[in-house]
Amino acid sequence: MFLHGPSGSGKTTLLSLIGGVLRADAGTLRVLGHDLSALSGPRRDRFRADHIGFIFQMFNLIPYLSVVENVILPCRFSRQRRARALRGSQSLETEALRLLGHLDMADPALLRRPVTSLSVGQQQRVAAARALIGAPELLIADEPTSSLDAGRREAFIRLLFDECRQAGSTLVFVSHDAALEPLFDRTVRLSSVNRAAAMQAEV
Repeated sequence: MFLHGPSGSGKTTLLSLIGGVLRADAGTLRVLGHDLSALSGPRRDRFRADHIGFIFQMFNLIPYLSVVENVILPCRFSRQRRARALRGSQSLETEALRLLGHLDMADPALLRRPVTSLSVGQQQRVAAARALIGAPELLIADEPTSSLDAGRREAFIRLLFDECRQAGSTLVFVSHDAALEPLFDRTVRLSSVNRAAAMQAEV
């Protein structure tokens, strides 16, 4: 699903609510059959770790960890993600390498380099592999292509589609770039569901 809206329209806030990072002040929020508004902070954290993968706009890679260590990090916090990652692989490292290979990061020389020395596109693919490991039911991508040119942007999205299809994950992809909309089979415009976003668009 493509979630579109201008800067400041509430895209990141909505993702934080869906991901259980923020708690709604009122109403009910159901994600994957769970009422997040009824969960305590620690239970929302557990739900997020078990069921949701994030690709952040700034990637949020851990600079002192290797590429592979960054990718397997979610499995350190979730037994469910760890168990799913190990279903078809002998080890977490093997599964991380499989995902990185599918995302055109198979070069062993790249995997030995500090993540801070990688290009923006390479860091982005590491962040995608980290979000995908353990086949989370929901993958949330917050402006993940904002630093890429048009050609690399579309290629990355198609790689993401392939991996989500293989993992059985639902993708919620957020961007202010309307040019990406034709790549998706479903679009939600914040201006049509968010009064504040609609007022901003009119201005």
